[in-house]
Amino acid sequence: MLYFLQHYWWMVVSLLGALLVFLMFVQGGQTLLFLTTRNEDEKSILVNTFGHKWELTFTTLVTFGGALFASFPLYYSTSFGGAYWLWITILFLFVIQAVSYEYRGKAGNLLGARTYEMFLFLNGMAGTILLGVAVGTFFTGGEFIMNKNSITEILNPTISYWANSAHGLDAVTIPFNLGMGIVVFLAARTLGTLYVIMQVDSPELVSRCRKQVKITAPAFVAGFLLLLAALFTMTGYSVEPATGIVSPVKFKYFLNMTTLVWPLIILIAGLILVLTGIVKSFTGKSKFSFYATGAGVFLAVWSLLICAAFNNTAFFVSKVDPRMSLTLYNSSSSEFTLKVMAYASLLLPFVAGYIIYVWRALTKSRINQDDLNKPDAHKY
Repeated sequence: MLYFLQHYWWMVVSLLGALLVFLMFVQGGQTLLFLTTRNEDEKSILVNTFGHKWELTFTTLVTFGGALFASFPLYYSTSFGGAYWLWITILFLFVIQAVSYEYRGKAGNLLGARTYEMFLFLNGMAGTILLGVAVGTFFTGGEFIMNKNSITEILNPTISYWANSAHGLDAVTIPFNLGMGIVVFLAARTLGTLYVIMQVDSPELVSRCRKQVKITAPAFVAGFLLLLAALFTMTGYSVEPATGIVSPVKFKYFLNMTTLVWPLIILIAGLILVLTGIVKSFTGKSKFSFYATGAGVFLAVWSLLICAAFNNTAFFVSKVDPRMSLTLYNSSSSEFTLKVMAYASLLLPFVAGYIIYVWRALTKSRINQDDLNKPDAHKY
């Protein structure tokens, strides 16, 4: 039963991670502020287009972290507690996003609208890249030391701690992690541009976004394929469930895909949807390019995160000593905790239904300047 619950909760956590990457189209859209807009009205249209959705990204990020804390607390304490400079930087970039949406449109705001727009741009670029870097550590690991026996020490009852002073910022220097961050940024920017094309009623702004997507989308596809090539040729670490012995395996993540098969099917389906959505956006014949591409990104990311831990894979490798690496078996909560949480997770379809209802209510009509000029309009 415990074996099933550990894998079930990794699937849930992976699903939330994939959903987070999809919802970061808000961040990607924010990077269009200084490249596609030509006046203050267009800036207001762009900010308000994404202002109706930014809470979903922030809430999903918090939920993702909460799910990791509850289901795999040792990973949470090791990564969030040890690599704290990386996570604090990410959190700061999301906090300034929330502040910017709240105060940008307020009369007499302290810093001025342009400062908050720069904050939104910074959140859209650096926030997506650093979050991608953090996701990359599921495959590349980190420099930490883990010893469960230390919990009995009175003076220093710390199970795991970081082995260098960079505390997570060193992850940015690893090419694979940085590549993951760039791909996440390009995915977010592509989706953000497609969302503007679908949702904004401003011919000039939409025309410029169509030009932008013809640059960003091919770069995203090329970057993702290169990332897949790097991942599938990477050496991963396999764990023996009975003994806990961790050993290196060449092409581990490619073997995970081909052994399990169903994540590979999900990945291929995701790639097909991404390509379909992008091609349709180039021809201008489909207003649903955003949803097709977004669904493809979601499926592709979900499949990769599943393969980070399934098939007896160490999902957070210790570079100090691989024997200390974290797996589904040594980092999860107790069977009782996971079981209680599993019952609570049965409510997720109702939550998803509510989100879909709110989403449809907020996107039933395209946004334009006339909407923002209405007396009862809420402007960001």
